[in-house]
Amino acid sequence: MATKPFQDFYPDHMAHCYGCGRLNDVGHQIKSYWDGEESICLFKPEPYHISIPGYVYGGLIASLVDCHGTGTAAAAGYRAENRSMDSLPPLRYLTASLHVDYLKPTPLNVILELRGIVKEIKGRKVVVEINVIANDIITARGQVVAVQVPEHLIPGLIES
Repeated sequence: MATKPFQDFYPDHMAHCYGCGRLNDVGHQIKSYWDGEESICLFKPEPYHISIPGYVYGGLIASLVDCHGTGTAAAAGYRAENRSMDSLPPLRYLTASLHVDYLKPTPLNVILELRGIVKEIKGRKVVVEINVIANDIITARGQVVAVQVPEHLIPGLIES
């Protein structure tokens, strides 16, 4: 795996997301990396991420899938353009569609592994499929359709 997570390449003005923003002190601050052709994120739920005793709240799982998917989309966008993630202009992606299937209850006291596979890159759109794995069992499966943030929405990129 790479030593620097995708999210650490986000410019400061775009690093405040609750799920993946490194500058959001109360957020999840997930970290995603390439592992060959897959992306990977490891996350340890806190006791307050509970739904029923012993199991993770489904909203957390959706949030992790969402942010791991958009981070993977950004990394895939840079790969497709054959450039490094610290090059300009910055590529950031937002969720156009999020779908999560909850296959089994996800236990609370284990490290969750999210594995993403880029299924499609077409223009400004990237489709990522993600498995949420706990104790080597897929407990949820998601799909994120991410779209590249238009340049006019990226502060500081275009002067007024």
